[in-house]
Amino acid sequence: QVQLVESGGGLVQAGGSLRLSCAASGRTLSSYIMGWFRQAPGKERERVAAKPWSGGNTYYADSVKGRFTISRDYAKNTVYLQMNSLKPEDTAVYYCAAKSPLADKYNLWGQGTQVTVSS
Repeated sequence: QVQLVESGGGLVQAGGSLRLSCAASGRTLSSYIMGWFRQAPGKERERVAAKPWSGGNTYYADSVKGRFTISRDYAKNTVYLQMNSLKPEDTAVYYCAAKSPLADKYNLWGQGTQVTVSS
């Protein structure tokens, strides 16, 4: 059974940076698409970044373009989300997710990690 475990959330002042990690255990995800989502209180879940594990086109939501970067470390079987120039509106629970090749939606999810940006 594949598990995704996020870490790296916390409290940061506006303008600061955080790096979220998503460690995958149970198998490699070489054929999967990896994504980062977030959900703020009272709002719908939003996909903020996505990238095929094997490389290729990267997706960023307009709200994070130029500030967030998704990357992966093959050796550690880990995906990262580097978040710079954080804003209070980035406050949310951030989730790592993976979509297997034959799935039509993301079918593996981590437990989430809280990111709070103070003004």
